[in-house]
Amino acid sequence: MTKASAPDIELPSLDGFRRSDRGSITFIGTATVLIRCAGFTILTDPNFLHRGEYVHLGYGLRSRRVTEPAMDLKDLPPVDFVLLSHLHEDHFDRRVERDLDRALPIVTTSRAAAALAEKGFSRSIGLDTWGESSFVRDAARLTITSMPGRHGPWLVSHLLPPVMGSMLEFREADRVLLRLYISGDTLLYDKLGEIKRRYQSIDQALIHLGGTSVLGLLVTMDGTQGVGLLKLLRPKVAIPIHFNDYTVFKSPLSDFQAEVRRAELETEVYYLDHGDSYSFEVPSPMTHTTKLAS
Repeated sequence: MTKASAPDIELPSLDGFRRSDRGSITFIGTATVLIRCAGFTILTDPNFLHRGEYVHLGYGLRSRRVTEPAMDLKDLPPVDFVLLSHLHEDHFDRRVERDLDRALPIVTTSRAAAALAEKGFSRSIGLDTWGESSFVRDAARLTITSMPGRHGPWLVSHLLPPVMGSMLEFREADRVLLRLYISGDTLLYDKLGEIKRRYQSIDQALIHLGGTSVLGLLVTMDGTQGVGLLKLLRPKVAIPIHFNDYTVFKSPLSDFQAEVRRAELETEVYYLDHGDSYSFEVPSPMTHTTKLAS
């Protein structure tokens, strides 16, 4: 399915069980994160290859993994859907392609959704920039909006798979409980300014770093660009991911940490090792709301 916006997807009820007032973000490795919030469980950019295995990046290029994922695909809890920033093997690897349930919804770019549908993933949902898809469970709604992203300099980006960032808005009673931004594999560029214009407040952000370099060209944010994005969007909390797993990552986390110290950001930055979780309170609809910019 490829649409600017997609129909709501109804998820099974919690059968009277009260949703948890706590949420969590568990860092599995690369851009693979398990998000639990407001009764929803989301898996991002699934990459479960092991140390020493290679991903193929196209045009004959490949990169070796230098870390272990915090868990294997088979060890995951039940997830409601996969959120995929783009179709590169370090974000959707061959093991995932082989073993992932083909009936599981995957929210991604239009081009990736079409390619996944050809591979048998029957519930692929493709979004254009600013397009939306919503999942509904009992009184809760999770809306995913596709954000701008550019995977490399302008000319190079046309040779790479289209990429999207995502804004996740967890809602109850027509109020936004929590807003989570995921950058995807983008560079810092002018169209990201539209995100700040549309969203006055962002509660949390997952920032893809790594300074990925292909043939000497930067195609994901390094430490300097990552801090530049935080200055632009000013999320309350930020967590860096996608920074140390493959040989094409040329900007270590320490680059970003040094830039954070120099910048004196308003954002609170948390650093997670593989397997670590960031836990947070999920506000009730009567105590919290965030608003779109006018």
